[in-house]
Amino acid sequence: MLQIYNTLSRSKQVFKPIVPGQVKMYVCGMTVYDFCHIGHARVMIVFDMVVRWLRASGYEVLYVRNITDIDDKIINRAIENGEPISALTQRFIDAMHADSDQLGLMHPDLEPRATDYITQMQGMIGKLIQNELAYQADDGDVNFAVRLLPDYGRLSGKSLDELNAGERVAVTGGKRDPLDFVLWKSAKPEEPADTRWKSPWGEGRPGWHIECSAMSCDLLGEHFDIHGGGADLQFPHHENEIAQSEGALYGKNRTADDAPFVNYWMHNGHIRVNEEKMSKSLGNFFLIRDVLKSFDPEVIRFFMLKAHYRSPINYSDAQLEEARSGLVRLYTALAQASEAGVEVLDAENPWVKRFTAAMNDDFNTPEAIAVLFDLASEVNRAQDNEKSRLANTLKSLGAALHFLQREPTQFLQSGTQAEDGLSPAQIEEQITARVSAKQAKDFAKADLIRKTLLEQGIVLEDKPGGITEWRRA
Repeated sequence: MLQIYNTLSRSKQVFKPIVPGQVKMYVCGMTVYDFCHIGHARVMIVFDMVVRWLRASGYEVLYVRNITDIDDKIINRAIENGEPISALTQRFIDAMHADSDQLGLMHPDLEPRATDYITQMQGMIGKLIQNELAYQADDGDVNFAVRLLPDYGRLSGKSLDELNAGERVAVTGGKRDPLDFVLWKSAKPEEPADTRWKSPWGEGRPGWHIECSAMSCDLLGEHFDIHGGGADLQFPHHENEIAQSEGALYGKNRTADDAPFVNYWMHNGHIRVNEEKMSKSLGNFFLIRDVLKSFDPEVIRFFMLKAHYRSPINYSDAQLEEARSGLVRLYTALAQASEAGVEVLDAENPWVKRFTAAMNDDFNTPEAIAVLFDLASEVNRAQDNEKSRLANTLKSLGAALHFLQREPTQFLQSGTQAEDGLSPAQIEEQITARVSAKQAKDFAKADLIRKTLLEQGIVLEDKPGGITEWRRA
């Protein structure tokens, strides 16, 4: 029975979808004004894992992840570059998809763009004004009146007096209260024509928060199962989503009997660098495409999932090298068996039961990966048919996390961080020289070749029949 930690209740809860067997899930996606960094990779990998496990568990999942393609940062970057908004955003959407594909991630079922949902956003803003929860200020902006919603703060767990305006909620002279947030931004004379839309409140563009409410409600309904995103979105973004979505639906007088906007809120932890939160503002971020130049995509996924999705993780090359070493252990176990395949697993298999229990405990991937390591140890100890059977189980369980699906030699011989390492052709040349030395009974030379290769990170394994296989350490 799957349990999910719900940020809203601050507890693990048994997962009960609104419609039995079906899951509707929305995840906050990227603001496309630059290349994606490794923090974005964590969000994408975490919820890719969640969707895969839900589907492996028999659920039919509708996975929506939005694209923010209108935003102050986008506008500023387009003006700096002297290019249209649409050209800038399309370039970085294409780059995001390329990064995602290289990481081996599934695409969301739906990937709505904010600029395609202006009408829906205006409709929701109109309802909030009608429900007396929003007002147009003297500066032309339409703002949400936070203090008129008594239960604002449920997600962050703070009272109105404890909360502040938040990172992306600017306090302007037009607001009645510093906590109020913008729903519709009035256009400024100097802003380009492609950054404004006509509305009942004058030309302008949507605020950041209203985008996700309008898109999720339009695509998934006013009440759906799971909403996900990074921990930094909990407040103010997700708090504001709840306020405006439920405010539009119920007005000021929502009762305990009214269905919530979302049943389960999930937030993945930050990535830290030298124990500081990674962010563009601090300049300590790493682009996905740059990290992929040095590390295999499966290593990056393994690094992300060997920590629990809610925990912060510290990023470094050393941590990625450690993740690669872990995958080497698992692939080395698979390499010892005859060809392992993915099979339908017996739910009563003790390995399957342990793995399933871990994943059903709020997607506990560290414990699930520990099961894979224990199973790999058993593969190493087993003989013949038993070795193959266990290897099949290892590969099949790995498939649930999207690991261990390549031929072992393909991974074990894949490159590492060092750009000046030996090429496969150079390694094979040294192996051939070692074979010749052994045939000439020059065992000192053969041993020297093995030692030299090991110093360069290449491990040789002699197999029956005079075959020598190699892998990178």
